[in-house]
Amino acid sequence: MKRLTEAKLLKWKDSPRRKPLIVRGVRQVGKTWLIKQVLVNHFDRIAVVDFEARPDAGIHFEENLVPQRILKALEFITGRIVPGKTLLFFDEIQACPKAIAALRYFYEEMPELHVVAAGSLLEFAFGQISVPVGRVQYLHMSPMTFYEYLLAGDKEVLAENLLLHPSEISPAVQDVILRELKNYFLVGGMPEAVKTYWQSNSFLEAFEVQDDILKSYQQDFHKYTPKVSVSCLDRVFAKTSESVGHQLKYTHLDEDHSYQTNHKAFDLLCKAKIIQKVSSCTPSGLPLAGSVKRRFKACMLDIGLMQRLCGIDSYKEMSGDNLLSMYRGQLAEQFVAQELLAWHSEKLYYWSRSAKSSNAEVDYLTVREGKIYPIEVKSGSAGRLKSLHLCLETYPNCEQGWVLQDGPYQELPEQKLVFWPLYATPQLGDRSQLPL
Repeated sequence: MKRLTEAKLLKWKDSPRRKPLIVRGVRQVGKTWLIKQVLVNHFDRIAVVDFEARPDAGIHFEENLVPQRILKALEFITGRIVPGKTLLFFDEIQACPKAIAALRYFYEEMPELHVVAAGSLLEFAFGQISVPVGRVQYLHMSPMTFYEYLLAGDKEVLAENLLLHPSEISPAVQDVILRELKNYFLVGGMPEAVKTYWQSNSFLEAFEVQDDILKSYQQDFHKYTPKVSVSCLDRVFAKTSESVGHQLKYTHLDEDHSYQTNHKAFDLLCKAKIIQKVSSCTPSGLPLAGSVKRRFKACMLDIGLMQRLCGIDSYKEMSGDNLLSMYRGQLAEQFVAQELLAWHSEKLYYWSRSAKSSNAEVDYLTVREGKIYPIEVKSGSAGRLKSLHLCLETYPNCEQGWVLQDGPYQELPEQKLVFWPLYATPQLGDRSQLPL
């Protein structure tokens, strides 16, 4: 399977300003696979220290953090480590926080050695140490995008069409893309689920993989610090998945627990990266983070995991023709959020207004070439987009409104609107990020 992060990993390997690299991401998103598969042919050997499989390895970081001493000790586990020829790979590094702190000294005292680390729940491990700021680099891994999903199914030509301007794509090709996108709504982007689906052509087998992944995440809940009851984390996790696309209130996430407890549970799930907060802000100028308000929504890590957690009737949803009607449009909103995060941004924002006469909300805000564009994810005519029209009237710096739909590309300059097909979400940001 090809991942978009491969190019970034190889760029790190060859950089003269290279620092130890931490590959971040939730469990089973493909971190270990990426490092081993992409870098295996660029070194004489890879020396792997898995701190979960070998917790005894952590003792070598207790005495001090001198790299030369640590390497001599680790060689009894990994074999010979030669700078410039060996890649030193710390897997599951969150299980040994002092190894994270040691990365600073590898950078300062042994810069010729390639050191890479991978881990999940790293934000919790960072709370136990002095993080080596400015001495390490980070690479974040998301679930597989729709583009990567198509590549994994040997549909390279179809994947390449996602990166063309939609006005260049024939209606027949667009229909094929939309059919595959409907499948992706259920399979999602977790690598094992994608691999299982393409090998078996069975949604049911992919669903079994998703269930196992969800269980592994829930089993990790007891590791979250500060502690919150597992029952509250379970409920907030499930409630958030059911509420994608809707504004949330902490008091409504779990009625059996207090506002403060729900707030803490939600924040911990965000910290673990299995949900993502989407903040309300004002699109009056950049940066968007400068005008964040208290209102918020959320999206999930992965659309496939979302549909399993929500208990969606897959047969019923697949029988419909309109992608934006699946699960009341919430799967489409999750897809857009997931693609925007993977291709263009680390955080998501939307616009909302509360007034006595009426409320208004635009699903997302994106930035391309220094300009802010409000995005609506819905089907229907331009006349039904009241909130989007209001946003454009209120903020003249927003030159256009973009509507994601399951129809063809269309421009309505007199209304300052552009209709994009849903699969073109990767193009709603800085196009320099696209692998063209």
